[in-house]
Amino acid sequence: MILPSASPLTWTLSLAAAAAYAVSATGSSRANQTLPRITVWLAWTLHGCLLAWGLWGGERPLFGFAPALSITAWLVGLVYAVENVVFPQLKTPWMLSGGGAAAVLLTLVFPGEPLSAHLSAWLPLHWALGIASYGLFAVAVIHAWMMTRAEARIRSASGGFDGMPLLTMERLTFRFVNVGFVLLSATLIAGFFFGSHLYGSAHALKWDHKAIFSVLSWLTFGVLLIGRARFGWRGRKAVRVLYVGSGLLLLAYVGSRFVLEVMLERAL
Repeated sequence: MILPSASPLTWTLSLAAAAAYAVSATGSSRANQTLPRITVWLAWTLHGCLLAWGLWGGERPLFGFAPALSITAWLVGLVYAVENVVFPQLKTPWMLSGGGAAAVLLTLVFPGEPLSAHLSAWLPLHWALGIASYGLFAVAVIHAWMMTRAEARIRSASGGFDGMPLLTMERLTFRFVNVGFVLLSATLIAGFFFGSHLYGSAHALKWDHKAIFSVLSWLTFGVLLIGRARFGWRGRKAVRVLYVGSGLLLLAYVGSRFVLEVMLERAL
């Protein structure tokens, strides 16, 4: 999330959103999904208000690893909300609500650094593409996790599966991967070819840990898509590759920024 200094309104919105996410997470396993759905919508709305306040309510927006996670969590909630309208039988995953609560609270502790006034006006678009790819891959990971659990329950005959059909969930999972791969490709192209214009000559993108992990994640997702299209990869093999690629992508920005901001205490 992009937040100003921790004003009373920021604290109020953050704690209210985290509480609503927590209520949704605790009720996600219940048969009656009315309360979890209401509270996750409430949490998502409060979270959105917090993002808007961060963009237009302060003197200068802040950004960092925790804000990036928070925006990603909000985008995941948006995708889920749309999906829930199309597939009412889809239950609220506790990972979504728990992750949203954690991201909101984490941003209170690590709000990031003020954005420089000298950065390119196109930089927010570059970041938006990158964070959107984060969100789509996060949704794909949640779907893959739910799909794996549902398949295990069916095979062990430990209970029926009353959620989204497995084949439908699998198709959706890889549609998110496809779109996320396109956005990630656009992000990398913009960063490598227009880095000097976006960040300035002193902060242009170079072959650092962030760039290396980003390229490794892009290659991993590319292998996954080729393997699925050419060799019919499905099930656990495809899910494992998806997890590896998502882990590398998480390390690319969030991991590198965490080290710089928290461990090394360096500004953006």
